Amino acid sequence: MANGRLQTLDRGIEVLLLLARTPGGLKVGELATRLDLHRAAAYRIVATLADHGMVQRTDGGRVILGPGAYLLGAHAGDSLRDLARPVLEDLAERTGATAFLSMAQGGECVVVLTAEPQEAFLNIHYRVGTRHPIDRGAAGIAILATRPEQPDDPEDVRFARAHGYSVTRGQLQKGAVGVSSAVDLAGGGFSGMEFSVGVVALEDLDLERAPDAVRAAARKLSGTLG
Repeated sequence: MANGRLQTLDRGIEVLLLLARTPGGLKVGELATRLDLHRAAAYRIVATLADHGMVQRTDGGRVILGPGAYLLGAHAGDSLRDLARPVLEDLAERTGATAFLSMAQGGECVVVLTAEPQEAFLNIHYRVGTRHPIDRGAAGIAILATRPEQPDDPEDVRFARAHGYSVTRGQLQKGAVGVSSAVDLAGGGFSGMEFSVGVVALEDLDLERAPDAVRAAARKLSGTLG
């Protein structure tokens, strides 16, 4: 420790800042080279950050920012929140339901932003940071539907792949109905991350209007963030 600074923490922050400036992420070897780190040290830093959800590895082996980094931003203010919030607020008002933005982290889906309609009589409160298995609930199923087709894909994933949105009933909360659509961010600074946008309400969710509203919000987010 020099001048009161912890070198390992310093390096970890440098990794996060570098990844934030690098759309599509970097491989561990590239991180080591850019930051003048020994490769073994870079692996340890990445592993520690991954354990806390601050980074994650893509299928191609690149390191990108993880949900933990965006959860911090959701509380402190960042481009993701600032850009996505108006879309979620509009979606909540259009559907009269709680709107949310979620992202995949391993085998889970994590809520990174929510918005509630102003005049709804009864809302489902969806807390930022809420986690659930990726194969349970509309948000995760919408994301799974964007992945390569598998022979054992469940029917709700097949439905979402065919229609561009998922619908679930009571999977995460009794009486709750959710509708979600994946957000395509392949061309932007969030490349490699998997997001979905959706709404959740009790049995009175209008399933005639909600799917179109959710798909429109997903397209808008794809253009805004991507």
